Amino acid sequence: MNYVVVDLEWNQAMSSKSSVFNKLPIKLRGEIIEIGAVRLTEDMQPAEEFTVDVKPVYFKRMHYKVKKLTGFDKERLARGLSFRDAFEKFRQWCGDDVTFLTWGCDDRGIMEQNIIIHDLDWDWIAGWINLQLIYNMQTDGDKNQKSLATAMEHFEIEQTRIAHDALGDAYNTALICSKLNMAEGLAQYDAAARTLATRSRKESSADNGPEALEHLVFPGYVSKADAFADEELTKICCPKCGSDLSAQRWINQGDQRYMNVYSCPDCGSFLVRLKFRKQEDNTWSANRLIYEADEGMLDFYRSKAALSRRRGRGHSSKKNRPANKQ
Repeated sequence: MNYVVVDLEWNQAMSSKSSVFNKLPIKLRGEIIEIGAVRLTEDMQPAEEFTVDVKPVYFKRMHYKVKKLTGFDKERLARGLSFRDAFEKFRQWCGDDVTFLTWGCDDRGIMEQNIIIHDLDWDWIAGWINLQLIYNMQTDGDKNQKSLATAMEHFEIEQTRIAHDALGDAYNTALICSKLNMAEGLAQYDAAARTLATRSRKESSADNGPEALEHLVFPGYVSKADAFADEELTKICCPKCGSDLSAQRWINQGDQRYMNVYSCPDCGSFLVRLKFRKQEDNTWSANRLIYEADEGMLDFYRSKAALSRRRGRGHSSKKNRPANKQ
């Protein structure tokens, strides 16, 4: 098999209400600005490397968070290839019937969206593997997502490449592949998500609360409004199949907590909670937890949403009520 570890960096729109979305056939979560990849040998060791910068055509202005993480500036972006040329170069390097290995499911969704908006072919891609599932199966059995840095620390892999660089992250992910039993992991992959969910339910059977499918922290927001405008935080892919999820609306639960229900046409509903914390530097961090939603969770969300609407109507009626005549 032809296995390639791939990592992407992408730019975001400055606002979720940006007029650029009117030009696109889909709600683009991110426009790719760098592709990094490492080919694996038959014994799953890192070998040839590939990298290319991509010049964006829709999200041309660098989002401040992306610039801070990646170090990309407008001069570097201007020197990049068009996505069509970069993607063809990448395809030629990969060869046919390639299976991509990624850390998490975000890269797949972003890649597929970019292919769609540029009307390109993806039939040469044989499949996608989320390495987090294999890592979780072969370490502590926890179904929560782990960061790449956490996995590197677990295997005592020294950080010799730049983080948040597509090729650097792809290389580090390839090193993690070399530490895993990939033959066993690939054989068990189709059932991995279900197996991890079953393990977690057994391990938490004595707990009072449900086990989260994911728990991630997103730091560095100027305000909560800034956080809600960040599609990296609020645009979520299905933790089971990787498809984009559709959302309802955020409900304020008080105490800096919010919840929403996201839905996948194949895998059902998920309850998403955000817990905000004010940091010492006056920025905000957001803890995002995702739960597989049962009827109790959905009923709880619906009741809170209905209460929120009633409060809103009450507020509006007071606001619009004419003043008493004296």
